[in-house]
Amino acid sequence: MRSILNITKSMQFGDFVWNEDRIPKGPIWVRIDLARQLLSVFRGGHEIGSAVILYGTDGKATPTGSFTILEKDADYHSRTYDAPMPYMLRLTSDGVAIHGSNVRQGWATHGCIGVPLDFARLIFGAAKKGDPVVIIPAELSPKKT
Repeated sequence: MRSILNITKSMQFGDFVWNEDRIPKGPIWVRIDLARQLLSVFRGGHEIGSAVILYGTDGKATPTGSFTILEKDADYHSRTYDAPMPYMLRLTSDGVAIHGSNVRQGWATHGCIGVPLDFARLIFGAAKKGDPVVIIPAELSPKKT
């Protein structure tokens, strides 16, 4: 890791930080920490974005492990849930994706990773098909002390 974002306050639902000033172009990868409900975007070893997320419930849990972005669609609409999924980055063949969402306390998804809409627009612009995404299960994340 070369640099981590300077986040000066505790982030709440709907919050995000994005700063790619003076960060050279390079490959993107995404880390999703389910225990902390945080998604981080890295480019060339530098964290350029971080957001509080929503993720799946017990009935439709978010899968964990290593993925790649399979598809991008800025104006996607889920036929299964009849719901908009703006700035969709598909991770699985059965429809799990990172997408813009109304990130609010007490809300969840059907397995997707929901991020604030403005953050979704930024990550959509930075990421490309094939970029890696790692989703860390809650039970494997280090506990805060």
